[in-house]
Amino acid sequence: MDNNLLAAFESNWVSLLITAVLLGLLYFLARKRVGFGTRVLLALGLGLGAGLIFNQFGLETEGVGTIGSIYINFIRMIVIPLVFVLVINSIISITNMNYLRKLIVKTIGWFLGTTGIAAIIGLLVAVLMNPGAGFQAAQPEGYEVREIPSFFQVILDQMPSNPINDAAQGKVVPILIFALFIAFAIVKVGSRKPEAVGPFKAFIGSATEIMHQVVKYVLRFTPYGVYALIAVMAAKYGWETIEPLAMLIAVSYIALILHFVFVFGGLVSLVAKVNPFVFFRKAYPTVAVAFTTRSSFATLPINLEVITKRLRVSPQIASFVAPLGASMNFNGCGGVWPAVVSVFVSEVYGLTLTLTDYVLIVLISMISSIGVAGVPGPASISTTVVLTALGLPLEGIALVVAVEAIIDMGRTAVNATGTTVTALLVASSEGEFDRESFNRGEEDEMELNPA
Repeated sequence: MDNNLLAAFESNWVSLLITAVLLGLLYFLARKRVGFGTRVLLALGLGLGAGLIFNQFGLETEGVGTIGSIYINFIRMIVIPLVFVLVINSIISITNMNYLRKLIVKTIGWFLGTTGIAAIIGLLVAVLMNPGAGFQAAQPEGYEVREIPSFFQVILDQMPSNPINDAAQGKVVPILIFALFIAFAIVKVGSRKPEAVGPFKAFIGSATEIMHQVVKYVLRFTPYGVYALIAVMAAKYGWETIEPLAMLIAVSYIALILHFVFVFGGLVSLVAKVNPFVFFRKAYPTVAVAFTTRSSFATLPINLEVITKRLRVSPQIASFVAPLGASMNFNGCGGVWPAVVSVFVSEVYGLTLTLTDYVLIVLISMISSIGVAGVPGPASISTTVVLTALGLPLEGIALVVAVEAIIDMGRTAVNATGTTVTALLVASSEGEFDRESFNRGEEDEMELNPA
């Protein structure tokens, strides 16, 4: 066996041995009924510490990464059927079409409004802190600027043509639209011939219950998946990668944290009229999983559990808002990030942005966040759209590639939490929020300990 291959094999086993011990600790805590949120937080810390050790000693993490990939695959396995049955089940339980229209307007309105505020915060922080000052532009080798799909192509790509094929390719938005057609047809036919849709409605109700149980099974792996994902991330990025763009990382996270604390905290406090500290504590599992998986769709199953079991929002609202939010609510990716990158690129290339440019950044960020729904890599596409509209060099995107994964963790956490906040706001306005249970601190630990 080649010496290098043998060394890599042995290195993988060392990291796997360390991982096995730490995962055993997490399992032991689960058996002792330690809370799910506590175990996720501990997994985050253990993964970060282990990853730094792997990086320091040059240990391979392919084996550890496989554990994280298995968890992500399990999540992907349930997203399509979960969205399909939940959307249908949510719509067919609404007999008042005026009520449904209100839900749509309020939900998308909050998505757009909070994304616009996020862009403003990103602009303000970036302008004040000058993340591109003194930066030496150096385009990463092999980088290719992503092609911007036209608005009409984006629309066409999200329309279902073959639902089976769309499901096989993991395209969530076409499945969501197909589910809406099915749900509206059930409501229409059911108003004339209730007996014709009875069996199918019973099937959807049964499938919903079954999928909830499948979700519980999969989410039991969350602490182990979180550990593996954060360990690989910490092992991959050393200080030599982060140092040149440390200011950009700082600016991005300061803007994300400001939006998270003051905008989300302010909305749940002033609009939903609940204690923001209690809200953040209850929403923590969503934040942790989004932060480590870097995927709103991967966070969707646990977000649904958090919204209904911990925040006490009705399943009807949660089943409508959460899938929609995973598809088009991009406070971090579509609001903060394009604004910060626009200022960064303008500084690096010595270009001046005017007040008109700032207004355009906010407006285009809001529009593009909806326009890229379901497009892979929405942050990159949204940023490309904004830079193009402002006439800034697209090559600037290449400058931030090295640290984008690190920033994406925070962006996704903000995206997913924004969906949670919107679900609470909409439910509160429609009387679908159990305020008494929330205030009493009643919450289901989501039954995620081993049986």
